[in-house]
Amino acid sequence: MAAPHRPAPNTVSDQEAWERVLVLHARAEKELAHALQRRHGIGLSEHRALELLAHSDDGELRMQELADRIGLGQSSVTRLVARLEAAGFAFKDLCPSDRRGVYAVITEEGRSRCEATRATYAEVLSSTLDAFAADPVHAPTVQALRTAGG
Repeated sequence: MAAPHRPAPNTVSDQEAWERVLVLHARAEKELAHALQRRHGIGLSEHRALELLAHSDDGELRMQELADRIGLGQSSVTRLVARLEAAGFAFKDLCPSDRRGVYAVITEEGRSRCEATRATYAEVLSSTLDAFAADPVHAPTVQALRTAGG
């Protein structure tokens, strides 16, 4: 059995690090959701779905793939796409080769709304991360996120 991870001097435990990520995530989600709703009348999940659809091949994704990529269950993504349909941002379409396959497809109005919300999302996310970067407890977490892979 492997020994538990012990932090090196001047580091935090995995649990402490994870708690910091969760705090940062929760605050960012709250700020993003509030700003998107207030400025554009759209929810955070709706924005994410539109982004995924806008960047997918042909502007469509299988409902199950959309659910997996957003992190929602099948029934939740069905309700999400219904809200997008009601707003004119997307519609459901059947797969011609497999009638059981249902796709969510973005509309031109959905693309326009996605484009309109993109700047708000980027601005609020950066602002939230900047606020956490100014806090000595959270600054290393933000720095790690911003430099990951780069």
